[in-house]
Amino acid sequence: MSAAAAEGPYAGEHRPLTLLEQADQLMKQLPGHRVEILGGVLTVTPPPDPAHAKGLSRLRRPFVAAGLDGGETEVLEGLGLWLPDGPENFAVPDLCVVDADIEDHIIQYECCDPAAFRMVLEITSGNYTNDLRTKVTAYGSARVPVYVIVDRKHERLHVLTEPMEDGYAVHRIHVAGEKVTLPESIGAEVTLDVAQTLDDARRRTP
Repeated sequence: MSAAAAEGPYAGEHRPLTLLEQADQLMKQLPGHRVEILGGVLTVTPPPDPAHAKGLSRLRRPFVAAGLDGGETEVLEGLGLWLPDGPENFAVPDLCVVDADIEDHIIQYECCDPAAFRMVLEITSGNYTNDLRTKVTAYGSARVPVYVIVDRKHERLHVLTEPMEDGYAVHRIHVAGEKVTLPESIGAEVTLDVAQTLDDARRRTP
């Protein structure tokens, strides 16, 4: 991406654009895409396919039913999480459970302090390695207590707990036929049916 070709508030400036400025431009140029800075690398994810969107919508339901969407916590989609592993790093998880006073925890760029996040959840897309590797390190170093991954490529559900500097100390993998109860540290007891969760997010072939 050439800074010289940039238009808008940064046009005409004779300095390289920061990653945050580049991210801002990409968000305006690519509506619907998810722009993140992970490990100092600008990452762009295309808009979700219908199955991804449906799976995410249905995944919200057990969290709402458990009473997590209101009161002491909120269940939110597409909320920016400021990452401590770099000066401009941030992620935008598909779904998260956060403290109710989340608006008091904005750090920069409308991204919030990871200390206010109780859980993050991702449904894998084409760049699934980000969810399975890069974000494991990022969310772990940010000390997010629970990270859930709906792995559509390998048909598995990952639950990661006990964050540490380079990831998570506990990484459990679940397959269809299992039911998984998430740690109560998220604020309530939530049980996911792995088969149903995978089926809801599965792409249908013609």
